[in-house]
Amino acid sequence: MLLYVDSQFTSPYAMSVFVCLREKGLPFDVKTVDLSAKENHDPAFTTTSITRRVPTLVHDGFTLSESSAISEYIDETFPGTRLYPADPHLRARARQVQAWLRSDLMQIRNQRPTEVIFYGAKKAALSADARAETNKLFSAAQTLLGSGSDNLFGEWCIADLDLAIMLNRLILHGDPVPPPLAAYTNRQWQRPAVRRWVTTPRPSP
Repeated sequence: MLLYVDSQFTSPYAMSVFVCLREKGLPFDVKTVDLSAKENHDPAFTTTSITRRVPTLVHDGFTLSESSAISEYIDETFPGTRLYPADPHLRARARQVQAWLRSDLMQIRNQRPTEVIFYGAKKAALSADARAETNKLFSAAQTLLGSGSDNLFGEWCIADLDLAIMLNRLILHGDPVPPPLAAYTNRQWQRPAVRRWVTTPRPSP
């Protein structure tokens, strides 16, 4: 298998798929695409990825983009650690969490980009709109986790990583986050598969 990721290793979506493959214990190679140089529009890549986006996975001649689609494909194709809950209701909820984190909370994503997580970048104070989004994020996370849960749905799933990435945009910048959510995020960040991505050498920003 071959996984295309961004050359700075800052894409949360590429990270999510990378962790899926590591959690399954699957062998794969990584190839980087320099998005700032628009390498994703080069013919060499566009013939592989019809959406011209990373991550893109190549497996036995089959190519697939969009991280949640790739994660589901990996979980349905290979044995090993489950990436989604077995219960259909919980599995649907995990997919809901992923879809929400990818489509909402734009002010947080814009004002706390992943360069904050992986390069320690510092940005201005959050705007009023971003603070309102953090309150929505905290409320949803606390409702999903309940009281002191290690994971969203009993056992770890890939939605736990996606939620931790969103929370770490704030935590690693020094923005206030409720201690139970900070502790939950730290636990997610210590998983070996997650550490492999976090500790990957990166080019200078």
